[in-house]
Amino acid sequence: MPEALLEITDAERRFGGGRTLFGKSLPAVHAVQGVALDVKKGETMGVVGESGCGKSTLARLIVGLDKPTGGTIRFDGTDLVAEAKADPRKLARKVQYVFQDPVASLNPRKTIRTILEAPLIHLRGFDGQKREERLRELMEAVNLAPEFLDRYPHEFSGGQAQRIGIARALAADPDMIVLDEPVSALDVSVQAQVLNILDRLKDEFGLTYIFISHDLSVVESVSDRVAVMYFGRIVEIGPAKEVFARPRHPYTHLLLNSAPVPGRKSLIPEDTNTELPDPYNPPPGCSFFARCPRGTDVCKTAFPPLDQTDGNENHRAACYHPHGDD
Repeated sequence: MPEALLEITDAERRFGGGRTLFGKSLPAVHAVQGVALDVKKGETMGVVGESGCGKSTLARLIVGLDKPTGGTIRFDGTDLVAEAKADPRKLARKVQYVFQDPVASLNPRKTIRTILEAPLIHLRGFDGQKREERLRELMEAVNLAPEFLDRYPHEFSGGQAQRIGIARALAADPDMIVLDEPVSALDVSVQAQVLNILDRLKDEFGLTYIFISHDLSVVESVSDRVAVMYFGRIVEIGPAKEVFARPRHPYTHLLLNSAPVPGRKSLIPEDTNTELPDPYNPPPGCSFFARCPRGTDVCKTAFPPLDQTDGNENHRAACYHPHGDD
């Protein structure tokens, strides 16, 4: 069993809160709450859920772009928050981020050469000759001609710009790359090209991926394991094949049934409540209760623990009445 490269324990990110000068409590939003997750070296962990469920906030916590307000995040045995505070460059050499909007993530006033040189200079200390060789290697790794190095981001298509973003992440020679909706802004045919490149680079560079997306078909095709998030929590986690073939949590069922399939009408009634709970006034117990067809009174008392299902410790769901227990 590969060792855990990333270990998250009870991670929380709260925005707002505190008190005014007169002692009045201020509202707070729990974007991420009680998240526990481990990612093994060399695997692809898919994270899926609706918009607003906390996926991107979790991603920002992992790469150090934001700090947790509770819990711990450890990378290769080291506390990420402490490491980011002591030496941000050391963390950047271990974990890199690929953004959702490929064009907006690149500085429009800088050439691709300057963009890719930054991590080579500041994170790896490459000199002129070695840097030039590495630039050509990075461009070839993402199937772009080295001649493109002296062009500007606006001269590239979305798919090409995303490949440049991937090359920038590779320039730091990281152990892990967090991919936040990396193909959602691309056409379907271009998505396939980028996904094939990511698959090849994972083997070539020995990478570990956290792949965040709302596209179930993409997550299923690229992931070894999948974590399903709802309202800031992980509600189901397990091997990708098992989660998609035998989903246990009612929310996972809802996601799979609402995914568009050619020739099939939506299985979700039009009058179904699809709104997330009020983040400033979260409900007691299970946050999915208002939308759940299996809910009972016990679901309103406390949030269910993320327990194993069918005796399978690798497949867990946070539900008092999971599918398969009928």
